[in-house]
Amino acid sequence: MTDDPVIHLRDVSFRYPGASHDTLRNVNLSIERGDFVAVVGGNGSAKTTLCKTFNGLVPHYWSGEFSGTAEVCGIDTYSSTVAELSSRVGYVYQDFTNQLVRPTVRDEISFSPINFGFADHAERTAEAMEMLRITDLADRYIWQLSGGQAHLTALASVLAMRPEIIVVDEPVAELDPARALEIYQRLELLNRQHGITVVTIEHHAEFIARFARSVVLVDHGCPVWHLPVQDAVNRTAQLAEHGIPAPQIIRATQALGYPDAPRTVAAAAELLGPAPNTGTDPAVTPQRDPVVRISGTEADTVARVHDVHHSYRTVESELQTVIDGLDLTIRRGDRIALVGGNGSGKTTLLKLLAGIMVPREGEVIVDGIDTRSRSASRLSDHVAYLWQEPRQMFLRESVRSDVALFPRERKIRGWPELVERTLDKVRLTELADRDGRSLSGGQQRRATLAIGLAMRPTLLLLDEPTASLDIASRDAVIAMLDELSDTIAASVVATHDMTLVAEWADRVIVLSRGTVSADIRPRELFDRPDLLADANLVPPQITELGRAVGMHPAPLNVAEFVDRFHPSATSVHPLLTQGAH
Repeated sequence: MTDDPVIHLRDVSFRYPGASHDTLRNVNLSIERGDFVAVVGGNGSAKTTLCKTFNGLVPHYWSGEFSGTAEVCGIDTYSSTVAELSSRVGYVYQDFTNQLVRPTVRDEISFSPINFGFADHAERTAEAMEMLRITDLADRYIWQLSGGQAHLTALASVLAMRPEIIVVDEPVAELDPARALEIYQRLELLNRQHGITVVTIEHHAEFIARFARSVVLVDHGCPVWHLPVQDAVNRTAQLAEHGIPAPQIIRATQALGYPDAPRTVAAAAELLGPAPNTGTDPAVTPQRDPVVRISGTEADTVARVHDVHHSYRTVESELQTVIDGLDLTIRRGDRIALVGGNGSGKTTLLKLLAGIMVPREGEVIVDGIDTRSRSASRLSDHVAYLWQEPRQMFLRESVRSDVALFPRERKIRGWPELVERTLDKVRLTELADRDGRSLSGGQQRRATLAIGLAMRPTLLLLDEPTASLDIASRDAVIAMLDELSDTIAASVVATHDMTLVAEWADRVIVLSRGTVSADIRPRELFDRPDLLADANLVPPQITELGRAVGMHPAPLNVAEFVDRFHPSATSVHPLLTQGAH
């Protein structure tokens, strides 16, 4: 037990109603006041359930079998209420859209301070919006927001209460990389300057290493250990076993013979010094010309977007432009990463390609079909769209039934075998009879991928498929996308995951202000600071490290970095296989 625990759990166990075993098992955990704690572990390890004991949702909302004692800010959560704890513990949920209840952003952020009777509610609201750079969204309706903008609004509504504890479940899951970094910087500011205890549930090891003060590793409903961050990141092998491979800079430096784990790119660059050969490597020289891909026959074209304009009508009947004169051709074999800041139009473009929406102007042709001429349900024979919010794809009583829905209804030959094979690919066979809505966030992502794979489309569209996934699951998604090249003509992934961009994509479409600002290869994207800044993008850690030690062009993965820095090291160090493809 720490000297001043703000959270103290003693022998806490919890079982959800109807479950056959405990989700939390005899948990003993103390978190010191003013700590910045990262809770880590694989999908389904009970990280979220553990954190819901901090604000009383377990056991007051989820009224299962609870035993033991949980004290938060000196209050016994069992004899308290969720309402009482809510003024002390701010919580941004993984399914954050469900906590947005007011019509506009300003209304949402001011809702709790007004209800608690704070006279300075307007000041608190303005302060929270300014901290997260969303003042320009103040009068925007919640339903008009992108996923990332809605996430920021949920966090701002928590900050406006100035709580003693802030718990954020997957704080960067749907944010563009630049804003994700800023979120952590803001949380660090709240922690260090205002003494607020911060707890994040996180899969991104680079944020854990850089910002956390301590780390709790959870497995099968119980903390394995709670350690200072440096001790935690030094346990690279054990973290990797639980789906949290070491950050790229740690894997690179340790492969080069440095046992101490650097926690930032600057520290790693100082440790390594300049690269022995900083000249341009002709084997990886980027092509400076955009990859417009105008060559090829019409038969190679999977989809074409021509001079498309699309707007949403606001409550005031004004048109808000999202897509503005966009042109794009998708060709057979393309592995496209669709990137850009929150609100840049990525999700809208995917929905236009899927026929879920039709453009106000221009045309969208998919597999030779004008999307205006056919319903979205009939277009699903040709294109599969995996929603940003996984719960929207669960229609049946079990994951197996959801995966089987399309191939069974379309009478695809051998569909039962197809379903079982697909479930096995995404490692969900053991959970196939569970309702998809009852799964963890990462498990839900894998289930939606299975639904899309079972449709065997010509064009596969994925909206943030790796958000909320542990690294092992994310790597499994990338590997599955690799395997699909023989059965799916082209894939388009809207993503903020720059590692996915670097390791999977062969083409990057950058959206900015409703149009294509660049159509290039990943290596060139990361060599363009101006383009990265304009699109709110941040390169992978290893790319930043490569630039910091003088490599040009910058490397895309750890193995490439090590090979160029010290060629003989590539084949001898096991860390290079973590998260590599």
